[in-house]
Order: sequence, then structure tokens, then C-alpha cells
Amino acid sequence: MERFGEKLRYLRQQQGFTVRQLAEELDIKSHSHIADMENGRSKPSVELLVKIADLFNVTTDQLLRDDQEVE
Repeated sequence: MERFGEKLRYLRQQQGFTVRQLAEELDIKSHSHIADMENGRSKPSVELLVKIADLFNVTTDQLLRDDQEVE
């Protein structure tokens, strides 16, 4: 799960979302939580992980497993 933040940033940028916009899409009050996840300072809850996977149409395995890529 070390690459989760890198993958999240990649997906966000691919969709053209700012950190603030992604926070709004995921119904997160503080956009700094997104930045913290992207920078490896925090990890998502299971509920948030599922929301992220659904939003970007990827699997949770793709997000969590370092040996799987997101596309």
C-alpha cells in the first residue's frame, strides 16, 4: 500500500480534478485529507477506499496492491 498516494494523485490528475474538487466529489470536508493521503501521511478508511475505487472505476486491489497498476 506504499504506492496508494501516488496512484491517487495519478487518477486525480488524469480526471482533471484539483485536490479540492476531489474532496467535494468524495464528500470529504477537508481537502487536506486528500493531500495527506497523496503524500503518504494518512491512509483511507475502507469506506473512503471504496468511494475512490468507484469514482475512478478501478478496483480496490489496484489501489492497494503495489504490484498492480491503475489505468
